[in-house]
Amino acid sequence: HTEEIQPSAEQMEEYMIQWQHWLENIESQGKLSEGGNHLSKEGRVVNSNKDVVNEPYTHNKLSIPGYILILANDFDDAVEIAKACPILNGEGNSVEVRQVS
Repeated sequence: HTEEIQPSAEQMEEYMIQWQHWLENIESQGKLSEGGNHLSKEGRVVNSNKDVVNEPYTHNKLSIPGYILILANDFDDAVEIAKACPILNGEGNSVEVRQVS
C-alpha cells in the first residue's frame, strides 16, 4: 500500500513555474504544437455495453493530469524533450510519449 504524497502549496507554485519555463523553451524551438492542457479530475467512462462509470479511467489508481502536443522530428527527439519535463522531478512521476496521427 503506497500512500499518495501531495505537494505543498509552495511546491505546487514552484512546479507551475518550472512547467511554464519548460513550455516556453519548447515553444522557443518552434516545437510546441499545443500548450499544456490539464485534464479535470472529473470524467466519465463509457464501456462497450454502453454502461457509464462516473469517474475517469485510472490504472493502478494513477491518472493522466495533462498533456501537450509537440512537433518532434521522431520518437528520439520527443523523448529528449520529455526528459526535461519538470514533472519528472517528483518521485514516482512519469511522462508518456506517444505519436498522434
